[in-house]
Amino acid sequence: MESSLIKTDLGGKLHLVASGKVRDVYEIDESTLLFVATDRISANDVVLKNGIPTRGALLNILSAHWFSVLPSLIPSLKTHFVTLDLPQSLLQEPQVEGARQLQSRSMQVRRLRALPIESIVRGYITGSAWAEYCKRGTIHGIPVSGEDGAKLKESDQLLRPLWTPSTKAPPGESDENIHPDQAAELVGSRYAKRIEELSLEIYTKARDYAFKRGIIIADTKFEFGVDEETDEVVLIDEVLTPDSSRFWPADEYKPGQSQQSFDKQFLRDWLSQSGLKGQAGVEIPEDIREKTASKYIEVYERLVGKK
Repeated sequence: MESSLIKTDLGGKLHLVASGKVRDVYEIDESTLLFVATDRISANDVVLKNGIPTRGALLNILSAHWFSVLPSLIPSLKTHFVTLDLPQSLLQEPQVEGARQLQSRSMQVRRLRALPIESIVRGYITGSAWAEYCKRGTIHGIPVSGEDGAKLKESDQLLRPLWTPSTKAPPGESDENIHPDQAAELVGSRYAKRIEELSLEIYTKARDYAFKRGIIIADTKFEFGVDEETDEVVLIDEVLTPDSSRFWPADEYKPGQSQQSFDKQFLRDWLSQSGLKGQAGVEIPEDIREKTASKYIEVYERLVGKK
């Protein structure tokens, strides 16, 4: 396969603010940031040695697609998205080496105060929600059931989408599932209420949009910030990508069991089966890279409608 972009170098043209598992964040000016999505990939909170070619570009353009689509479906929604264009400082001579490679994987965004919770919406019961339900009959401490109080099966669609926030843990630590009341304690009841309203509305619109294109959005994670000038809650970070969402092929959906997925679950399964789960310095073999890349490509083409 072609090589992956694992590390970015802007030649000192912009200040590096942060480097995450996938994105490197640079400061353009006091009000604008540059997100650069690399091809790095992590599993079980560990970044693997090599990446998945074109993954960063696909994640970046897919997020930009949603940032364009969602405000047309939800007129009150504000996002941090500005443009996919690179800042002029990277285009002027002498040009930063590899600037052309950054074009499809870069996004200028407004610099906002991030709110310290992960806003998760679940439309189907799977993953950690299914594990909790099996033990206690709840999801994030919220009692749930099927029609007429019937017991839910794995991967069942919930009667209504459920807002199930979590903490936003520092790098190297794991997020913790919390009850909505705890989210209000962390960010304030007014912000928490608005985040819940927006998250449920975004999920519902995106769920219907994706289903028409053959994809079930089982659950997804949003992040929000605050515009200090207007005090508005704003959708930030990435949105509705295979990294932040659980996508299932609609034509293969069978409740009562785990589902095939378009996300990196394939890679996680390989790590577990190989006894490499959680280990540092793992190099992904070519066949696993190819199969993982194909998942990202397929979901991108379905949702965006382009090759």
